[in-house]
Amino acid sequence: MAISNIRYGEGVTKEIGMDLQNLGARRVCLMTDRNLSQLPPVNAVLNSLAKYGVNFQMYDNVRVEPTDQSFLDAIKFAKKGEFDAYVAVGGGSVIDTCKAANLYAASPTSEFLDYVNAPIGKGKPVTVPLKPLIAVPTTAGTGSETTGVAIFDFKELKVKTGIASRAIKPTLGIIDPLHTLSMPERIVANSGFDVLCHALESYTALPYNMRSPCPSNPVNRPAYQGSNPISDVWALHALRIVAKYLKRAIRNPEDREARAKMHLASAFAGIGFGNAGVHLCHGMSYPISGLVKTYKPKDYNVDHSLVPHGLSVVLTSPAVFAFTAQIRPERHLEAAEILGADIRTARIKDAGFVLADTLRKFLFDLNVDDGLAAIGYSKADIPALVKGTLPQERVTKLSPRPQTEEDLSALFEASMKLY
Repeated sequence: MAISNIRYGEGVTKEIGMDLQNLGARRVCLMTDRNLSQLPPVNAVLNSLAKYGVNFQMYDNVRVEPTDQSFLDAIKFAKKGEFDAYVAVGGGSVIDTCKAANLYAASPTSEFLDYVNAPIGKGKPVTVPLKPLIAVPTTAGTGSETTGVAIFDFKELKVKTGIASRAIKPTLGIIDPLHTLSMPERIVANSGFDVLCHALESYTALPYNMRSPCPSNPVNRPAYQGSNPISDVWALHALRIVAKYLKRAIRNPEDREARAKMHLASAFAGIGFGNAGVHLCHGMSYPISGLVKTYKPKDYNVDHSLVPHGLSVVLTSPAVFAFTAQIRPERHLEAAEILGADIRTARIKDAGFVLADTLRKFLFDLNVDDGLAAIGYSKADIPALVKGTLPQERVTKLSPRPQTEEDLSALFEASMKLY
């Protein structure tokens, strides 16, 4: 198991200045995005840095749903700054960008594709020492503060990919639930759907002892190991929190208990999937995001079209779990029960349909777009969506049930309309 150190509690952000002092940091890179730079989470960090006399430079040009170019822009800033510590304040986009900046600044002669996941990149193991990175998540979704994964849109192929290595995980994650109070409704919902799918996918992933081949050297062991007894604990705990608190967190911004619980659930699911991995919902989500046409979601203050990551993941979830439930159906039924299904009379062979129906009801209750068609896709797009999924072997091979191109086509078609 590999996770970041985690500190949790209301107001713990005020300790960051002391943490950086303790690390002996003299030149700190503070990374965020332009929206957040004006909001309380960044102000809390700035106040702590000022109080403890920490020298820093701010980079606030992070792109929501980063691209290879936006990563490269941040990397250029990091190389020029010669920083000895990093602080990332934001959602997964900010934290992932900061991980990449830290990595390539520490390995200045590396080409960008050296560390990008194969087959798109070379997937080289990270052997250089990185600088300390403190992550301050402001959404309850990605769990990026706990993981060694950084995701971006590779524009040339119009597909999402990423970098996955234990070496890039943050040194410390500061989980301060006060930061979630400024999240708008749809951002709460979409980031919460990412937590939901992290938990479901890691719990139903191919078991760790069935993944092959075994690496010849531990340095080549992937971050995503397959479902395992430790990740299972975190995934199930996160799923129970999602079932109890996500709807409350979305519907009532003043519900501090629900927002705080979801902030923790994000980290818990991050610990689970950061070691077990995810599978088809995430693998299929990357082209859904990468091939976006004109869709602009409510509550996102951006100047470009985008499908929020959590939305791109959850829209295929009913079809995916109906498909994967042939393998380990008991786990799919257990998940359905946690999410509110009455499984007392359910037959084991119907596990996939039970979980799929439970997810559809859950999403309908939360006003989620009615499938891929509602965000601009049609059946004519399915070949391109399949093509964009095929390179995602890092995650698709963790599906408990192998899939063909025809299977993927059927899953995308089934996801065009949910209700």
